[in-house]
Amino acid sequence: MIDIGISKLAMIGAVALIVIGPEKLPRLARTMGTLLGKAQRYIADVKSEVSRSIELEELKKMKETVEGAASEVQNTIHTSASDFDKQWQDATKLDSPSSDGSAASGNDYSPGPPLQTPPIEYKNPGKKWRLKQGAVPHWYKARAGVRTKALSGAARVARFRPRPAALGASR
Repeated sequence: MIDIGISKLAMIGAVALIVIGPEKLPRLARTMGTLLGKAQRYIADVKSEVSRSIELEELKKMKETVEGAASEVQNTIHTSASDFDKQWQDATKLDSPSSDGSAASGNDYSPGPPLQTPPIEYKNPGKKWRLKQGAVPHWYKARAGVRTKALSGAARVARFRPRPAALGASR
């Protein structure tokens, strides 16, 4: 690497100030800064692309190993399933009846048809869910002066607005 210290940077700045001049030096510094930033972004993009390609290769290798293990597991399951099927058939196979007509195992039990329960039918609860029944009867509410219907704001204002005095009333 290039070993540039503060003293060397000061020397480069002084030479640049003399050669370029104080009028053009700030513009040149901005241009150099933008070019340096673009170069750093380009290098970072290249590094990320290389790391992505390496990760992609690793993922491909990992995928191959997982697929190989899955195929091995599938093969072992198929072989064990076929062995299980053979054992199941051997265990459930009925022996041929003997000469006297009874089974060789001596088991005379033959299961009947499975028990069936009757299907449960839907019973309507008989509630009128659209009609709300109150606990207090309507005749009592009417006698006590309880509101039974909700009023809108405008209707409530109109109902309770004081009535103007009759026209032509005496003063």
